[in-house]
Amino acid sequence: FRMRSLRKTVLLAILVSVVLVLALLHSWPTRVYTTVDVWQRPATIVERHLEERLPEPDHRLGSIPFHVRENVASLLARNGCVCEGESGGVNLPFAQLLFPRVSAHPLHTAFEASELEEMKRRRAKEYKSFQKRSQTPADVLIIAEANNPLQYPTQGVEVRPLKTIIIPGLALHDLPRDHYSINITVTLGTLNVAAEVDGVKIKGDGEMHMTLSGSLLLNLNRQLQFVTYTNTLFHPSTVDTVQFETEGHQANFSIKIRHGVTPKLYNTGSKGEYNVTALVTIATKTFLRYDKLQDLIDSVRRYYPTVTIVIADDSENPKTISGPYIEHYIMPFGKGWFAGRNLAVSQVTTKYVLWVDDDFIFTANTKLEKLVDVLEKTTLDLVGGAVREATGYTATYRQTISIEPGEENGDCLHMRRGFHHVIQGFPNCVVTDGVINFFLARTDKVQQVGFDPRLARVAHLG
Repeated sequence: FRMRSLRKTVLLAILVSVVLVLALLHSWPTRVYTTVDVWQRPATIVERHLEERLPEPDHRLGSIPFHVRENVASLLARNGCVCEGESGGVNLPFAQLLFPRVSAHPLHTAFEASELEEMKRRRAKEYKSFQKRSQTPADVLIIAEANNPLQYPTQGVEVRPLKTIIIPGLALHDLPRDHYSINITVTLGTLNVAAEVDGVKIKGDGEMHMTLSGSLLLNLNRQLQFVTYTNTLFHPSTVDTVQFETEGHQANFSIKIRHGVTPKLYNTGSKGEYNVTALVTIATKTFLRYDKLQDLIDSVRRYYPTVTIVIADDSENPKTISGPYIEHYIMPFGKGWFAGRNLAVSQVTTKYVLWVDDDFIFTANTKLEKLVDVLEKTTLDLVGGAVREATGYTATYRQTISIEPGEENGDCLHMRRGFHHVIQGFPNCVVTDGVINFFLARTDKVQQVGFDPRLARVAHLG
């Protein structure tokens, strides 16, 4: 009787489990990611949106009708994205891992209603200030109209602050006249010529406006080869816009004014192998996990005995961590993960920094040389690895991140699992926007970008 009762109980439990699983699968959404509806708009809105993106309208063209290609016009940003998250499902262990959902965090939910308008005002003011600081005349759209006779550089001209260069590529072509005249105007420097050509009259040399004139086109073009620009108003990074014109034709182009980047050169090791000790510093942040930290150090020393390990520690009662090639820095209590990252990375002097958490363990499969090889042979700044959990699950956290222009409440930041494309020469590597917190990066780039110290307790993406 007991055996029969036990069998009934087991069968009933199995039946209930099957029903629950089927109900869960039936109610679970078929789409994992949120669909942002920015394509399905009325045709009239598409036409208006397309017209807004055209240059200044020519009144002679306004009466000519056009037909919108929906599949192309719909790809244009419309400054009207919608941030929507998926509705919550059943909370089960590992549900987010097995059935990832997209969450949305609208701006108005992060503040009290009484604070929202003031916050928007301050944010708009700060954003306007940011635009003034970050944008230069190089960001202004310049349309090269039909200036066929004029030849000029459209980009790539650069000068150091207060230095002089020859402006390359200036010329006048196929414009038969009895007399030729060229006007050049700048605002942050002066114009001159490095040599004089017979038959060409020069007016305004050493000033912001210079005129070259003559009756022989070949001589005029020869003279244009010697036109120089000298920056006279110091600024470490800006742009001067040059006006270049002749009778009936005008063009504008820019000259970048900025300091050159001083290169940092490193010894990458002999041919065919990398000197990991000279190239890589391991950085980590610890908090009350000295047993885990020691396990990490021991595992690193097993495979890389002479690589420097930099430790940032914000424990309440810090313990001494010492040993060869170890740098231990004590922080105020509870400063957080990203403040610790900033401190640790600031002390790195090698070409690359490897970030690891203090509870990671190196194994025989941890090959820093492979990560170095990717950065040495590509223009990428960071390469992420894979972390195998204690459960056996291997995580990479590959993420694609995009920002769509929004309306007055702000833009939409989208994070999705996935990648952009495979890296040529590295078939097992892909290009992505976010990686797990086990990554090798160019030290100068990480120091330049930094980490937000306000993010104190969550730091699993890089």
